[in-house]
Amino acid sequence: MTTFRTNLRDLRQNLNVNTVSAGLVAAIFGCTGPALIIIGGATNGGLTYAETISWIFAVYFFSGLLGMYLAVKYRQPISAAHSIAGAVLVAGSLTHFTISEAVGAYLVAHVLVIILGASGLIDKVMKLIPLPIVMGMIVGVMIRFATDMIHSVTVSPLLAGTAIIVFMLSTRFLKKVPPVLTALIVAVVLAVVTGAFKVQNVQDTLILPQLVMPAFSIDAIVSIGIPLALLIICTENAQATGVLMAQGYKPPNNAMAWKGSIMGLIGALFGGHAINIAGPMTAICSSKEVGEKERRYAASFANGFFFSTFGVFASLVVPFVIAMPSVIVTVIAGLAMLGVLINSLKTAFSDTKFQMGAFFALIIGMSGITFFNIGAPLWAILGSLLVSFLVEKDHFKAKAKENAEAEKMKTLKKGKVETTA
Repeated sequence: MTTFRTNLRDLRQNLNVNTVSAGLVAAIFGCTGPALIIIGGATNGGLTYAETISWIFAVYFFSGLLGMYLAVKYRQPISAAHSIAGAVLVAGSLTHFTISEAVGAYLVAHVLVIILGASGLIDKVMKLIPLPIVMGMIVGVMIRFATDMIHSVTVSPLLAGTAIIVFMLSTRFLKKVPPVLTALIVAVVLAVVTGAFKVQNVQDTLILPQLVMPAFSIDAIVSIGIPLALLIICTENAQATGVLMAQGYKPPNNAMAWKGSIMGLIGALFGGHAINIAGPMTAICSSKEVGEKERRYAASFANGFFFSTFGVFASLVVPFVIAMPSVIVTVIAGLAMLGVLINSLKTAFSDTKFQMGAFFALIIGMSGITFFNIGAPLWAILGSLLVSFLVEKDHFKAKAKENAEAEKMKTLKKGKVETTA
């Protein structure tokens, strides 16, 4: 509690143009494309507009609270959001199950994550996976943000090309202004001037969230609940963990999982499918461009604040989200990811160990494959581990020896401290 209060007290001086703008960019990314997936899924599933707004409220308001809490608690740029892959999974399932049955499956999914997180199993598993493989997976999964950024130039040369050029010029000449923020402002202004930003069907009344009574169906639990729990642990949280490790942090893996799913239990009662740690947004908030390492947690706090605000005023803000040209979101997300991608590449291939495993993690992650409703991040880890076990078995022995020596040194230091005390 003392650490939390200290971090909260320091927060004000760490909220500056760099951290707030990073949080804003992350929020714009998370509140546009992912929100549109929910809107599309709700429409296909036959949900009412009020139920759709309640779903959006649940995943953004409560994930915002979670992000603010975790960022301050652990003084790390941990951003929370909903699972994009989970939203796609649920969108397809709502044509077969009622919203009440879906909510029952959400609750079961979060209970499973809480059990695994509280048991300490998640942290133990993550420690066994070689860092180069984790970094290879991060690059493979997130490289699409960079490639989509380049492709956006062919879609809208004016908007995307201008944003990229402004980013480069700002990096060169405006050292005190975050280049992503400059690029975003110029792109939005240009979109307004050229008429690409068109707002329609503006709402003037605030729609309140609705409680949804759960109904438990075995079929829904098997089709939605179990895959959703695996997505939260193996896809969403794993990405964020890798990003934080790439930037030199020691993420609290178990706490991120079970605390996220406790918040997810509450959000589920309002129709929210999942609340977890967000890989892409954590990447944006943890990049070196945000500022000094110990100050970057303020970016995730700002991200969480914007998320919660978006959730509360979802019925009023959604029309503006729909009006945002997708090319702007794409190019800004790509620019914000550059630092993380470069740093992850360095970490993945700077060591002589696990090079083959790291490479397969990269290409499996890039493939975007999906089996049993589980996405590429998990298969990138499992596939690359199999490759390394077959080709680089000696590296695991060396890693085990290093871990044993590290534990021995840790025990000795702990013994010295206790003796001194």
